[in-house]
Amino acid sequence: MKNANFLLFLFLLTTTTTLFSQKELLQSGPMVGYSTMKEVLLWVQTNQPAEVHFEYWNTKTPTEKIKTASATTTKTDAFVAHLLADQLEPSQKYNYELFINNKKIDRPYPLQFESQPLWLWRGDAPDFSFATGSCTYVSEEKYDRPGKPYGGEYQIFETIAKQQPQFMMWLGDNFYLREADWNSKTGIIHRYTHTRSLPEMQAMLGGMHHYAIWDDHDFGPNNSDRSFPLKRVTDKAFKNFFPNPNYVYEEGVTGHVQWADCEFFMLDNRYWRTPNKRSDIENPEILGAEQVEWLLDALVNSYASFKFVVVGGQFLNPILGGETHATCAPEERKRIIEAIQKLKINGVIFLTGDVHHTELSEYKIDGGYPLFDLTVSPLTSGTHGKGADANPLQVEGTLVAEKTFAKMDVFGSRKERTLRITVFGSDGQEYWKKEIKAADLKFGKK
Repeated sequence: MKNANFLLFLFLLTTTTTLFSQKELLQSGPMVGYSTMKEVLLWVQTNQPAEVHFEYWNTKTPTEKIKTASATTTKTDAFVAHLLADQLEPSQKYNYELFINNKKIDRPYPLQFESQPLWLWRGDAPDFSFATGSCTYVSEEKYDRPGKPYGGEYQIFETIAKQQPQFMMWLGDNFYLREADWNSKTGIIHRYTHTRSLPEMQAMLGGMHHYAIWDDHDFGPNNSDRSFPLKRVTDKAFKNFFPNPNYVYEEGVTGHVQWADCEFFMLDNRYWRTPNKRSDIENPEILGAEQVEWLLDALVNSYASFKFVVVGGQFLNPILGGETHATCAPEERKRIIEAIQKLKINGVIFLTGDVHHTELSEYKIDGGYPLFDLTVSPLTSGTHGKGADANPLQVEGTLVAEKTFAKMDVFGSRKERTLRITVFGSDGQEYWKKEIKAADLKFGKK
């Protein structure tokens, strides 16, 4: 009997030690990537080579678990794995589990995802919500500039998770490359890994879907442009950490997402950007002619109730200074606005970041409807509210010079589709709220 007890003790000890050691291999995540009606991408990063897979199940049939393929993480790919949950049905909710070296890794928060809804020709589009924001600086003292830490209030990610939106739309500067980072692949991967590993971020990563564009700080140095020599390295790193479903080009992060009756046109404002100091160029570009034409083609072919144009820097703000479109590429800005007007493209709303304050800009198209530009910044970086009230297009009461995110609720019947914007602080305090009806974003409205 004593021998049996001793053997049981050894078995339990060995099992507990093995489970603990496998858990220690987890670097960051898991994260839920894109969603479609038939597949969802699941992401995880380990800190050394390991075999990983997921198991998932429809919440309606919890005993019927489905296993993804397995993958072995490697240093070449930053020990990151992308695995597909590809036995899905539309309009369903799923729970999932992570396994490292065939040992389940428990997480102290819900791991869940959903397949996109099948609704067209069947009734009204479903209501949904998403969160959005920009500028995530996570301090690391030995690489930061001396003085007061620039990043803080990381609980904002826990606050977002508690709101339970379907997905997060990251608006750029999702990582902040430092001087020690941007000149090597090793440095770039270190910064991406350090930020992605933030403990306060993990529940949000594992419990909702994620889509992203970049801006200068996750692309390269401050105010970087097409001349940045390692842009192909950051391009690969970004796509490894944010595997959006349909990047438009082999290079750059231009992409497109549809959710219910809304579409997101995700633009790259760095890869083809004219250097700000090229005063010899008559019509400098931020997006580049090819990307602008893709945007206009996609917008004119869209039947979405709301067409969200997602770009790193402010688009509508006409004040000259900084890196706004009006400052750095005025003709390109004019071309897009005039095309929206000439082609009578309804429902356009810009989502932007970069400037370290939050505001809503409103621009009335001649003979048309009000164009809105919602700027949401920063999530955890320092705030820069100074001079922000100079924007003549700023909607009264929408300027916030604090760390913020926005929750966007889309709801209502087909003819009464409404977008509700609510801006929250890091602890969940509400700063302002505004509703915009799709019916009011149409040409020919009286």
